[in-house]
Amino acid sequence: MKMKVLIADKFPEQYIQRLKDAEIEVIYNPKLGENDLPEAAKEVDCLVVRSTVVNAVTIESSKTLNLIVRAGAGVNNIDIKAANKKGVYVSNCPGKNSIAVAELAIGMMIALDRRIPHNVADFKAGKWNKGEYSKAEGLFGKTLAIVGYGAIGKEVAKRAQALGMNIYAKDISRIEGYGVKDFSEFDQILPIADIVTLHLPATSQTKGLFNDAMFKLMKPGAILINTSRQDVIDEEALIKAVKEKNLKVGLDVFKGEPEEKSGPVSSKLQELDNVYVTHHIGASTEQAQNAVAEETVNIILQYINSGVIAHWVNRAKITDAHYQFVVKHYDKPGVLASILDVLREGSINVEEVENIIFDGGLVACCTMKLRSAATSEMLEIIRNNPNVITYSHVGLDEG
Repeated sequence: MKMKVLIADKFPEQYIQRLKDAEIEVIYNPKLGENDLPEAAKEVDCLVVRSTVVNAVTIESSKTLNLIVRAGAGVNNIDIKAANKKGVYVSNCPGKNSIAVAELAIGMMIALDRRIPHNVADFKAGKWNKGEYSKAEGLFGKTLAIVGYGAIGKEVAKRAQALGMNIYAKDISRIEGYGVKDFSEFDQILPIADIVTLHLPATSQTKGLFNDAMFKLMKPGAILINTSRQDVIDEEALIKAVKEKNLKVGLDVFKGEPEEKSGPVSSKLQELDNVYVTHHIGASTEQAQNAVAEETVNIILQYINSGVIAHWVNRAKITDAHYQFVVKHYDKPGVLASILDVLREGSINVEEVENIIFDGGLVACCTMKLRSAATSEMLEIIRNNPNVITYSHVGLDEG
């Protein structure tokens, strides 16, 4: 029986063909929206999306869905809790569109400093205003604060270095890299930053991070770029800061962004002369889309061929396992089953299990993470199994 894959966003044709060449049934409908997916995905094994929202109804309604691939980095458009309840794998393609997003961020910095869209609009309208547009400051020697120093933040730093900027960065881990200085507190950097660029995921910690208090710290006339998630900015506070502090702002994401690929759009930001908004196109270069599509295809084919899920994002990082049981055994039918039967009869839940075969196929080593400890009686039964070579049983919290 063929695997059935639904691709619900724009996807390069050559990569669709690669899936078909692997004898996968592909349904390609890039115009599907959030409310179309429950019916469209009802009988597919794998769902591929970019920005289209995969809600709980879609996941719960599907009879066969087993894998959702986000053809991009963030997975905030997928209901992870609903996927967890049904045991649906969620995977992504981290780092594949980093350069494209970094290029847009740098492009926005230059566009805001030189007021390029205003230049072009005036020319199209028959206006010549060289005196006004000759007032740009330039980016060389300016202080740049990169908030979020993951794959995209690092690519921004590379390009900012080439522009001769003074670069600071903040992330959850230690900042490393030539020419980039770490900062720990926002009140240290925002008052001196000429440009602040955000590259953060949408989490409970980052939601509304840039609020009134943050904007009060920023320099008047500073540039703010957000090509990450709209949730990280309090939009009302931003509008106030633009009016009061003359901030220049470049956004690729904003509150109330339409889900549809085309149509009308309405936002309070349209009223602000200092705010440039692009159409959530940070990752939308041909280079980036090909890289993401390549990784998406690799994820699906690896899953089919080996059962391994690359970039599996909803795998539990913390489990209820407190003990590890490692048993080396002869690789024969029923050996593991007999060991698991002993644990089952003792009401011990196995949280994780991995069985690796030695070269030659005679012996295997099985590692199990257990919720509670095996008793001495249970261990004695396992020890007396003629197909068990050795075992160890230790607490994961020890030492």
